[in-house]
Amino acid sequence: MKSLITGIFLLIGGSLNLMSQDLSPYIKVTETQESIPALSEKVIDALQQNNFKVLGTYKPGNKNSLKVIAFTRNDLKNTAVKVADRGALGAVMKVGLVEKSGKVTVSYTNPDYILRAYLMDDFNTYKKIFDKFSYDLKSALTAVGKEFVPFGGTVKADKLKKYHYKIMMPYFTDPETLGEYASFEEGLRVIRQNLKAKKGNTQEVYQLVYPDKKVAVFGVGLKSTEDGESHFLPKIGEEHAAAMPYEIILQNKEATMLHGKYRIALHWPDLTMGTFMKIMSTPGDIEDTLEEICQPTDDKDSR
Repeated sequence: MKSLITGIFLLIGGSLNLMSQDLSPYIKVTETQESIPALSEKVIDALQQNNFKVLGTYKPGNKNSLKVIAFTRNDLKNTAVKVADRGALGAVMKVGLVEKSGKVTVSYTNPDYILRAYLMDDFNTYKKIFDKFSYDLKSALTAVGKEFVPFGGTVKADKLKKYHYKIMMPYFTDPETLGEYASFEEGLRVIRQNLKAKKGNTQEVYQLVYPDKKVAVFGVGLKSTEDGESHFLPKIGEEHAAAMPYEIILQNKEATMLHGKYRIALHWPDLTMGTFMKIMSTPGDIEDTLEEICQPTDDKDSR
């Protein structure tokens, strides 16, 4: 009986410890003197050889010292979209390559961190699938490096589902509406058309479309030198390049984005308030840019 009681307490203690563990938004794979082009090829090959699908690549802020590779896999893609409240935002992970002082750091967005935040209470429902995805991703990237060190600040695992930066700051459940349409198909047409035209000085990095679910996610590079990535990334930390690109999600007849004060803080959780104030206009600037992409240009009455 005594051993049984001890076992129960150990189990409970282990579960509580797991819930309270600190998680970081990124995992560092390696730091090397190899070039970004060479490393990019190596990363893409490692992903593709292990059934991950590369959706797109780009250079945040138009900098040759930065590169992002966006990817997914069918198990992640098909599971995340089951979560009705913009769960598809969790379907795309990113690898970031950042060159500094002659060395390139390769990192990736931590699925455990991102998915807990974006899927909230539904995370545990599909945890086994996500654990397998994370394990396979790490195994695939051993072809590139073997460090796998978390970095980028920390948040308690059990706090991520209701994460917000400070009191009165927005949550995941406080999105910004960018456009409303007569149908999903119309919204898809409008957004695709505007991205193709590079409206708002943007670049389409990827699109992930679920026609049967009437859901689409667009990764959008922000190329403006005045208020885009080249303006705010140096102020808050280019080491977190894998946070980009920013997303538009179209669900049924509505296009939304995560509030900048939520999304930026989630991906830079160690930001001081002083640093955050240096990009005070950035959340609004991003919203203005993405809203422009979501506005019909050929039929004002189509909204």
